[in-house]
Amino acid sequence: MKIYSNSLIFIEIHESEIPWLKIFTTIKRKEFSQCTQEEKHAIWSALDNIEKIMLEYYKPEKINIASFGNILPHAHWHIMARFKNDSYFPEPMWGEKQRENTVELASFEIFIEKVLEAMTTKTKFIV
Repeated sequence: MKIYSNSLIFIEIHESEIPWLKIFTTIKRKEFSQCTQEEKHAIWSALDNIEKIMLEYYKPEKINIASFGNILPHAHWHIMARFKNDSYFPEPMWGEKQRENTVELASFEIFIEKVLEAMTTKTKFIV
């Protein structure tokens, strides 16, 4: 489900047991190197905002950020909050399940509100 968009990027929720968002370029670009400087700025700004909010709000063990798209050749990034007691930790979420999930998360709706607020007010990314 798409939660945010502008002329350069959009952000979607990835249905999962953990907080997981994806950032896409609005114009289909196969590789990051094909993105314009403005698109790159928007991507990094969104990644920075989302990671900081995940860290502050959920206090995960680790944030995972991945960019690959072999099946979907559209430049995009996955941002996931990882916890020691999620089903796959320390494996990647695409890996082998390690246990049953016992993560108790704060409200995902409030997290999304925080992301949307950041995306509409904190658009500057300092390099």
